Amino acid sequence: MGRVFIEEFSFIVFVVVLAVFGSYEVNAAVEKCDLFDGNWVVDKSYPLYNSTACPFIRKEFDCIKFGRTNLEYLKYRWQPNGCVLPRFYGKDFLTKFKGKKIMYIGDSLSLNNFESLLCLLHAAVPEVKFKQDIYKENVTVTFQDFGVQVVLFHSNFLVDIEVEPKGRVLKLDSIKNGQIWKQFDLLIFNTWLWYSRSGPGQPWDFVEVGGKISKDMDRVEAFRAGLNTWTKWVGTHVDTAKTKVFFQGASPAHYHGSDWGEPVVNNCLNETTPVSGSTYPSGLPIAVNIVKEVLKNMSKPVVNLLDITKLSQLRKDGHPSKFNGFKGMDCTHWCLAGVPDTWNQILYAYLT
Repeated sequence: MGRVFIEEFSFIVFVVVLAVFGSYEVNAAVEKCDLFDGNWVVDKSYPLYNSTACPFIRKEFDCIKFGRTNLEYLKYRWQPNGCVLPRFYGKDFLTKFKGKKIMYIGDSLSLNNFESLLCLLHAAVPEVKFKQDIYKENVTVTFQDFGVQVVLFHSNFLVDIEVEPKGRVLKLDSIKNGQIWKQFDLLIFNTWLWYSRSGPGQPWDFVEVGGKISKDMDRVEAFRAGLNTWTKWVGTHVDTAKTKVFFQGASPAHYHGSDWGEPVVNNCLNETTPVSGSTYPSGLPIAVNIVKEVLKNMSKPVVNLLDITKLSQLRKDGHPSKFNGFKGMDCTHWCLAGVPDTWNQILYAYLT
């Protein structure tokens, strides 16, 4: 692969408890509480890092750099109902993963999540030596003092797209990149956004599943087929005694105010506060149920679901909107610092 340049808390109490009882209490929080059901509360100790000091944030997500002046969105902490989400301790994370390799695999929402983790880790040990390598298919950041490698592998569908004489074929039954993925100690997968893409931005011309090639198919069923292929690959090829596997749930967009009870609003530009409470008026997208069904049907329950959809739905205020390097309206991705930090905070709670 040639190197190219790519653009594309109660906490005081909790800290004392953690110091005394260690990671047992963190695991207990995961086991005894639904970390994905709760609401957003103001916390003056937030954000978890200063975005202007993070060297990894791309222009898509660097909202303060590109002019966002309303910074209330930085001061919200996710509060699960009935327990406290452990705060993220980057040095502890790096120590636990010393000498290991972490990979985020998916689309630009994986990029968003990947850069959030990098910022969280860098903020914990700002003096740490790191090396960043940017390639065509992946970005690799190595925290050299700990020997921790964090990689983003770009894969919009998880399954393959191959160029054939007839054109580009989305192969819903094929995963060839898995030979690379399975070498890692922690895998965080994500897909959904591109399954609904059509028109000039669609990156394939034909779709193949079950030995049949067609011009198109129901996109929800295509998503289901791709996920089934992925779960079979995980069950067959990943040594889960060595490698932990997570699937990042669907990240929501906020282009239609009717979804959160404001029908005259048509984007996220002027949104400055989360939806109050624990319920999102329009309900969950269909992708959520499909992911849960497919994971439930695995012969062995080896995939952990980061069920971040609902908690992210409540954050209509967390997107770049026009405050990004492209000046387009973006209510799909997330500002950094911001919502993806909570995704990684929950990941940390599962891992410690």
